[in-house]
Amino acid sequence: MQKLSIGMFDSGVGGLTVLKEVKKLLPSEHIIYFGDTARVPYGNRSPQAVTKYALESALFLLTKGIKLLVIACNTSSALALNILQKKFPIPVIGVIDPCAKEVVTATKNKRVGVIGTKATIKSNAYEKSIHKLDPDIQVFSKSCPLFVPIAEEGLEKDEVAHLMAKKYLKDLQHAHIDTLVMGCTHYPILEDVIKNIMGKKVTIVNAGRETAKEVKSTLEKHKIADTKGKGGCEYFVTDSPEAFEEIGSRILNEPLSKVRSLKNLDYKDYLLSS
Repeated sequence: MQKLSIGMFDSGVGGLTVLKEVKKLLPSEHIIYFGDTARVPYGNRSPQAVTKYALESALFLLTKGIKLLVIACNTSSALALNILQKKFPIPVIGVIDPCAKEVVTATKNKRVGVIGTKATIKSNAYEKSIHKLDPDIQVFSKSCPLFVPIAEEGLEKDEVAHLMAKKYLKDLQHAHIDTLVMGCTHYPILEDVIKNIMGKKVTIVNAGRETAKEVKSTLEKHKIADTKGKGGCEYFVTDSPEAFEEIGSRILNEPLSKVRSLKNLDYKDYLLSS
């Protein structure tokens, strides 16, 4: 009997920060990752467009034989999680609720910051999820749109990353938060610079780590976890794979193999009509 896989999608390479943590925690699982690199970024798109792209991505992964779907994208999790959970016959996990659980545990002064794309921040998805668990927590949000291209271009160690982080995070420093959620899967690429600006007293919540824990517990709950043998990964993108391979290798600290472009795999078969 063929092993079923974990399916995972994002608008680009950012979701690989989630994949990295899932691989660490679940080394026997096979993961199929879909990066919609031809249409990145999602953060400035309309809710309707993001939902359409998420449905297309999920539909493609479903045809590959998956047992669980991870929306490794904050924008898609904020706007499309409920729809995908209703439409698909397998467990669907986003990256927001796992972070909210960790926030409630981590904060001591109940003052929490959230950084993300414009769409994620505008959706108030983190605030809603956190307040479901603890309505007394104050949430201070800030969109950081240039973090994604900085991460995509491999500029996380460049002076531009430090300058933008200083600019974006200034208000959150003044808000005296003790916990900060990196509400975009690209942002862990900039974690060192973010930690440097915010200081040691602020706990940084990484969506990848928290989502990996949620994936593990969900697989165990449904008794569909693979615990024997060595897992593997395969990758699909909607644009040329070269840039994805370059940045992805840096994120995962290993060469990427089996990256295939859907331009050669009839991607149009999975597109929803406008």
